[in-house]
Amino acid sequence: MSGELDVDAMLKRFQARAKAVRQRGIPPVEGPERKRFVDQARVDFMDYAMIGDATASLEDGILTLRVDLRPREGSEGE
Repeated sequence: MSGELDVDAMLKRFQARAKAVRQRGIPPVEGPERKRFVDQARVDFMDYAMIGDATASLEDGILTLRVDLRPREGSEGE
């Protein structure tokens, strides 16, 4: 890997990707293809958002991402 990894910038890119997935429109497809597109967008958003919300550390060449999957207070039923 060339250069130093900017972990904060990486996390910001994942946050931007999550936002882009959430904001993109659905192409003019119907039926099973539409459902597959929507389902994939949901998974993409979840993946990008989890990594974007992670706490990251880089020590001795090992990147560690910590993702808190516990429900936030006041988010019951959302």
